[in-house]
Amino acid sequence: MTDPSEFEGQVARMLAKHVPEAGKLLSVERLSGGASQETYRIVSEGRQGPRKFALRRAVGGVGVGHGPGPGLATEALLMRAARDAGVPEPEVYHVLEASDGLGDGFLMEWLEGEALGAKIVRAPEFDAIRPKLAFRCGEILARIHGIDLEKSGLADRLAKVTPEQYVRMTWEGYKAYPTAQPMIDYTARWLLDHLPGDFNPSLVHNDFRNGNFMLSPQGIVAVLDWELALVGDPMRDLGWLCTNSWRFGKRELAVGGFGEREDLYRGYEKISGRKVDPERVKFWEVFGSFWWAIGCLQMAEHYRSGPDKTVERPGIGRRSSECQVDCVNLLIPGPVTLVEGDTAASALDMPRADELLGSVRDFLRADVMQKTSGRTRFLARVASNSLDIVGRELELGPPLRARELERLGALFESQDDLATLRWRLVEALRDGSMPLDRPGLADHLRESVVNQAAIDQPKYSGFRHAIGKA
Repeated sequence: MTDPSEFEGQVARMLAKHVPEAGKLLSVERLSGGASQETYRIVSEGRQGPRKFALRRAVGGVGVGHGPGPGLATEALLMRAARDAGVPEPEVYHVLEASDGLGDGFLMEWLEGEALGAKIVRAPEFDAIRPKLAFRCGEILARIHGIDLEKSGLADRLAKVTPEQYVRMTWEGYKAYPTAQPMIDYTARWLLDHLPGDFNPSLVHNDFRNGNFMLSPQGIVAVLDWELALVGDPMRDLGWLCTNSWRFGKRELAVGGFGEREDLYRGYEKISGRKVDPERVKFWEVFGSFWWAIGCLQMAEHYRSGPDKTVERPGIGRRSSECQVDCVNLLIPGPVTLVEGDTAASALDMPRADELLGSVRDFLRADVMQKTSGRTRFLARVASNSLDIVGRELELGPPLRARELERLGALFESQDDLATLRWRLVEALRDGSMPLDRPGLADHLRESVVNQAAIDQPKYSGFRHAIGKA
């Protein structure tokens, strides 16, 4: 970790050199969230009073990347090109150089607005703008997709990825992890069987969603987080915006939890002049849940390998089951039987394991969160949620694994152990020897994934929908 005083000194020298009118540095604060990149609020004295900046930096100053990301210098160029195309963006003042000693990143204008998706879908101050937001998102995406790659200087700085390449490289990334998640492999097979046809290669933001734009009561203030941009099928952006992970509990409103698909399509068609194909958007919606299921596992892998070993990363890792539930709902919906909890194993202990976990969780929520603020308070909440997951794992994990073993044993007519059978299923899905319509396969996957989500996030809207309680 960077020494705070040394880091502040580097920021102060960077400001003085590249934005001398900023004046003396007053404070530097890392903001909550930002599992893949760091964001800081910088305050300087300014000539007419305190002035704010935003510093976006790779974790630890070193890029980690997810998928075909372009790097932070290109991200700054993307924001400048988007701003020129009429997309709401902050002004980028400086792209970090080696001499700054801060690693990869850039300094930009500070804009006021809300970027928390949960607040965007619920806060009363956005009641008037929410009905217009899906249409506005369509307009903005059309402007992004219309950016001239040659004139903007982006043509040679972004990866060019076809739908098939994107599915395969995402799937291959997951295969490198020491985990067997059969629903991920099933979804990869489905995606490869349903690849969209011809498309017009365009600039794709690749992470445009609720939570990655800043909103005021008057509308969208800025589009954020260009770190994953590429050249590909523009419908990827529309499908990602509709992915359930980013509806923040408002599953009934397909566009970011705030709007309808029809409004999104109308806004897009108005600016682009091109008709939206809903089936292509559905493909990318399925891909979105598949991609983020693997992205969550990547966060857990980054916790293991560093450099950012915060409590946030393994917590996000357990969100993979949320995305897999969404894949179940989209591809193999049906009835599910939830397992009942098993507390007998800990009943002889005093205190029980669940009581120890509960005491630490309550301390984090009632003491730490009440006496801290900012990122520390945020991480205390994340830590308490992780303890809840462990508690449910102790209660529901044993019967869930027993049922999974029983189903897999029947599917393969085998007495092998659970790990062997799960990997056998995964390998059969990967090599194509397991047909997707094999009797019993969909039922097994649905039961396994939905019950795992009952452990990881029983309040998730996709889980509630899967069990008929949406």
